[in-house]
Amino acid sequence: MIDVDGSAHSGSGTIVRNAAAYAALTGQPVRVRNARAQRQRPGLRPQHLRVIQAIRDLVGGSIAGAEIGSRSFEFRPGNAEPVGRYAWDIGTAGSATMLALSVLPVLALRGRGAEAEIRGGLFQDFAPSAFHLRHVIVPLLAQMGLAAEIEIIRPGYPPAGQGVIRLAVPACEQPLRPLVPRRGQAPARVWGIALASHLDDRQVAARMAAAARTVLGTAGITAEIRELGDSTAAQPGAAFALFADFIGGTRLGADRAGAPHRPAERIGAQVARLLLAEIDSGATIDRHASDQIIPFAALADGTSSFQVPFITGHAETAGWLAWLFLGAEVRAAGSMLVVHGRDARMLRMDWPGEDDPPARALSRLR
Repeated sequence: MIDVDGSAHSGSGTIVRNAAAYAALTGQPVRVRNARAQRQRPGLRPQHLRVIQAIRDLVGGSIAGAEIGSRSFEFRPGNAEPVGRYAWDIGTAGSATMLALSVLPVLALRGRGAEAEIRGGLFQDFAPSAFHLRHVIVPLLAQMGLAAEIEIIRPGYPPAGQGVIRLAVPACEQPLRPLVPRRGQAPARVWGIALASHLDDRQVAARMAAAARTVLGTAGITAEIRELGDSTAAQPGAAFALFADFIGGTRLGADRAGAPHRPAERIGAQVARLLLAEIDSGATIDRHASDQIIPFAALADGTSSFQVPFITGHAETAGWLAWLFLGAEVRAAGSMLVVHGRDARMLRMDWPGEDDPPARALSRLR
């Protein structure tokens, strides 16, 4: 059994989610202790518990000690192959997108073609937005040979949640290809989505878009921004996302969710400034995609390399877990990340994990 200290590195839910997915892919049981130790409310929250349960459902495994508030649990994967249709409801505004990201590699690399309907929060702080997942992560995975489709059925915001996404993942017939995106100096296209639910009378979508256009205009950039009104969400809410497309396969994203007392103009301007910072950094993957793509690069057949704006704590955590479970080396040279994939077809089902120091981070190139 692989023992994982959940207080290491970011001490976040990333450790819980990735550990369960890696256990399912390698066939190795895992014990996670000190789960989310560095968060204000340590232990499992509903969204983390649902991830563990969902992965258990996919592979026919068993869990022990996993309840809301639990700081330790064990997960033993089974031998089932995911196939058919699944449905998971977090029951709160917890991130449905993080659940989707967690089950994605299991569905692709162990499954025989499956769909899932996931209910929860789609747009909130401190979690990837459904826009980023659909328009940044899914296209990156397509470059690696992993086909996935994300459909946003209904937006969901805190505190009500009740958003719905639909995930479809066919079996991955070929090994994942390494990811080596390239980019020119300036983006070929900048575009975005301004979404507002039950807020037409306040013109929130238009105000977010206008503020972003003003900031981008100072940098000589014209953006195509779609303004979407919605009346299906369980409560009023808003979300704004911008993307920069480059020749060579790079798409950078930046986004922010609405919140009470957060003016639409501030949201639009902040997201525009964030995107400009991503562009100016020379990155080929944005700061949020960096840690989310590491597990897939670690499972690819070959060496991935990508420039990031900076190394985040979540990227450090993702690199440590990739090494612990797969023996995949993740190195950093400045802001360049290099991932030596293990190839999912060659995973050792008896990987011991015995040489793991308490908290090994990314190795640094000299």
